[in-house]
Amino acid sequence: MQNTINNLLQDIIAEAKTLNIPIGNIDPIVTINTRATKRLGQCSKRGNRYYIQISSFIITEDKKALKETLAHEVLHTAKDCMNHGNIWKRYAYMMNRKYGYNITRTKDVACYGVINPIIKTANYIIKCEKCGQTIYRQRQSKLVTNTNLYRCGKCKGKLILM
Repeated sequence: MQNTINNLLQDIIAEAKTLNIPIGNIDPIVTINTRATKRLGQCSKRGNRYYIQISSFIITEDKKALKETLAHEVLHTAKDCMNHGNIWKRYAYMMNRKYGYNITRTKDVACYGVINPIIKTANYIIKCEKCGQTIYRQRQSKLVTNTNLYRCGKCKGKLILM
């Protein structure tokens, strides 16, 4: 599978170059992160080289999630694109239009039919009464044992342990 992912990366780099997107010097080996549960991918820079990492849970039989995640991270290697600013958005629009991708700033893995692994193994579920945000925890923590002392990070609503 590693070879397939690395080959997909090279294909996406070629697609970006075809559109004259000035991508950076990307390491040809994609790192697969088995611990990441809240992000699909990550692009980091060390020296003059960019390193791309993807979460293991998006490696499914459907390559759409994988390709779009890789494309998203490749765009971060372009000059002034380590954020999701206007330049990054323009490049994402170009890739989406030309290749039929749906590269967005953020994405929930559920749109690909993938269940986030933290949800599968959650022993505790905390929910906001106001906005409905759900927080999953595998281990008992202060949030689990003293839920009433905490508020929702999005809307400051009351949290309840389900």
